[in-house]
Amino acid sequence: MAKKLVIVESPAKARTIGRVLGKGYEAKASMGHVRDIPKREMGVDVEKGTFEPTYRVMPDKRKVVSELAKASKEAELVYLATDPDREGEAISWHLIHAAKIDAQKVQRVVFHEITDGAVREAFDHPRGIDRNLVDAQQARRVIDRLVGYELSPVLWKKVRRGLSAGRVQSVALRLIVDRERDIQAFVPREYWQIGASLAKRPRNDGKSAFKAALRNLKDKKGAIKIANREESEGIAQDLDGAMYQVGKVTQRERRSRPAAPFITSTLQQEAWRKLRFTALRTMAVAQQLYEGIAVGEEGPMGLITYMRTDSTTVASTARAEAAAYVKERFGPEYAPKSARMYTKKVKGAQEAHEAIRPTSILREPDKARQFLTSDQARLYDLIWRRMLASQMADAVFDATAVNIDAESVRSGAVYEFRASGSVLKFPGFRVLYLEDTDEAADPKNELPELPKLSKGDLLDCLDLLQEQHFTQPPPRFTEASLVRALEEQGIGRPSTYAPIIATVLNRDYVHKDKGRFVPSKLGTAVSNLLTANFPDIMDVGFTARVEEDLDEVANGEKTWTPVIKDLYGPFSESVRKAIENAPRVPRDQIDEETDEVCEDCGRPMVIKSGRFGRFLSCSGFPDCRTARPLIMRIGVDCPECGSDIVERRQKKGKGRRFYGCSGYPECNFISSRKPLPEPCPQCGKILVTAGRDKVRCLSCAHTGPVPESEPELAEATA
Repeated sequence: MAKKLVIVESPAKARTIGRVLGKGYEAKASMGHVRDIPKREMGVDVEKGTFEPTYRVMPDKRKVVSELAKASKEAELVYLATDPDREGEAISWHLIHAAKIDAQKVQRVVFHEITDGAVREAFDHPRGIDRNLVDAQQARRVIDRLVGYELSPVLWKKVRRGLSAGRVQSVALRLIVDRERDIQAFVPREYWQIGASLAKRPRNDGKSAFKAALRNLKDKKGAIKIANREESEGIAQDLDGAMYQVGKVTQRERRSRPAAPFITSTLQQEAWRKLRFTALRTMAVAQQLYEGIAVGEEGPMGLITYMRTDSTTVASTARAEAAAYVKERFGPEYAPKSARMYTKKVKGAQEAHEAIRPTSILREPDKARQFLTSDQARLYDLIWRRMLASQMADAVFDATAVNIDAESVRSGAVYEFRASGSVLKFPGFRVLYLEDTDEAADPKNELPELPKLSKGDLLDCLDLLQEQHFTQPPPRFTEASLVRALEEQGIGRPSTYAPIIATVLNRDYVHKDKGRFVPSKLGTAVSNLLTANFPDIMDVGFTARVEEDLDEVANGEKTWTPVIKDLYGPFSESVRKAIENAPRVPRDQIDEETDEVCEDCGRPMVIKSGRFGRFLSCSGFPDCRTARPLIMRIGVDCPECGSDIVERRQKKGKGRRFYGCSGYPECNFISSRKPLPEPCPQCGKILVTAGRDKVRCLSCAHTGPVPESEPELAEATA
């Protein structure tokens, strides 16, 4: 009897599914998408206005498609078990057409975790292909092709050949460029603060001292604003010899609630803050945890639920399991009175999805660690702690606020100081997990403990403190804060945040300085040109509205062709005007300045881009033609010592590029193939390119296609 064929995206997922289903089923991998719009042509019918795309089997997937076609003909039933989102639905739809699978024996199964129960439940309730989800993905692909294919020639003509642009990442680039412009235009404003070190009378020990900050003049609205040293000195002189007395004491219980379990954006943010994982690295490791890892005698199994989600919903069974674990491990007082429910206000959030959580809270990180790579173990631990903490009791503080009156003996004015303190009464979820923040604020939100004070208590002023400050410019984006901005403004969706960031980095439009994004001159020039000539495409609100339109297509509320038609008409006209009228960006405006000096003439060296990539050149060119290779970091850590891997060029021969550790000569790691930021899905070690469309692992025998990214990353090139 013919077996039932199950098609998924990856070998790891196929192994896990195969173990769960057992005999009678054969699981095969498509290795991601098998069809796409051709790279070297528009591939979209704009002449007739139908916007129908032309799809072709990718060259490197022809063998896979042939094998799947043969297997499907021999199978009794074909189950398409690709991921539970628009991309997964589109992969299944493309598989039917590419492999010419008989639609009569196709069944679509969807699950959000790869566990025995979830998989069997999905196979007990199959459905057909959801054409609305397919159309939404198809609409995104067509829009991105139209925008990328027509914008790129504008950049070639007006900036430099070889450049490319895309709908979503160009808006992300604008956010980074606009933030940098705000920073450069920022004018610091001086201000002063006055504080007092006080102690309760009588001072019986050295522990009664505490600090208070000047807030305002009593009985007058508004805080005191001190603009300069002279004003600060004047107030300090008026306070000389003042009598300090407690005016009011307010005590209350303050509760701190745990953060919701992870969604895609919050996982990427927290993985950056705590682990310094890039968004791309986070999603690659999460994919491995989702698809299945061999855990001892249990065999391959998914350790977390699906990692592309914008919903904080948690299944009732998972909440119950977490509650039971908390009571047993920490005690009943650490469990809330009722299960916690979270609602996340994200545009287009799909509540049918779940938050990112362990498939079983009983699979503790310490027990699973021996089966995981370092990256897998660290990310799993983060997800496990976040989920369990989200189902624990509040932390409880005793908070105290004290108003202190300081009456001047000179002017009679009464200055009001404020001291705040708190004592942790019950730690609750804090025994397990605390969420980090983007900036250098205290994530614990704790205040110092105050001595016992009552209204009317007299205080001694031990010292009056005057501090000069300057207002600070807005901070540059980090991986975490950029993902948050993209989410808050409705730019992209969970599956796109990591590719967006990878794109602007890979195109040299931005680089990182101490973990924060800085636009290059090239990136700034590209953003300015696009913003001036394509206000709709570069408008944050417009981009968010396109995402909403795609959500409505996915929900069956709109058809996809009119959505594209409304966008393409004005956009095409803007392209025509830009090519005819936009001024060309002078080349010296996109050369990057450096601190290096030309050894021949003493003039500054600049970074230029040429046929073979970026290089250092004398700013005096063509009078001085000194040039040398530019050491480029590629965003991958050395597998031997952890330092940055850099791109280099041979000094002899054809100047071929190679990749080596920046710690040379102390570390001798070298590779003729470019290392990739995504870890090996088999062993977690380093992957390198192996030809145009393949990768291989330097540590194990794994080979495969280049890890997938958003389709628009591979748009038209020069």
